[in-house]
Amino acid sequence: MEPIFTDEYFMKKALVEAENAFEKGEIPVGAIIVVDNRVIARSHNLTEMLHDVTAHAEMQAITAAANFIGGKYLKGCTLYVTLEPCQMCAGALYWSQISKIVFGARDEQRGFMTLGTQLHPKTEVVSGVMADQCAQLMKDFFKKRR
Repeated sequence: MEPIFTDEYFMKKALVEAENAFEKGEIPVGAIIVVDNRVIARSHNLTEMLHDVTAHAEMQAITAAANFIGGKYLKGCTLYVTLEPCQMCAGALYWSQISKIVFGARDEQRGFMTLGTQLHPKTEVVSGVMADQCAQLMKDFFKKRR
């Protein structure tokens, strides 16, 4: 029997968050944080609504997860995010000591991998999970804005 809690299973939940952002006119990035196959935080970009350039989906998720756990370190947690984190978010993820990051589409211009931003040495990274669906949502958003 196939396990139900796969990276694709959780990425679909992050995509729902990205779709929520899309509907609000926010750049459609969604994120969730999971521990022991339980979603403890969910978020999407809120930069337009909050007039805050730091209100990225990952930053919102980190804060929510830390509040849920009652501490600043996210050891044992996995972040699922539809777009490769930027260097600001990667820096916050470094300090959170998150155990695993799973992202969908690459951000060839602003992503942490492109810019060479380091994560915590113990953080595992999985890329390309549902990348086509994640990238298509971004393309649809920017096509609609033009």
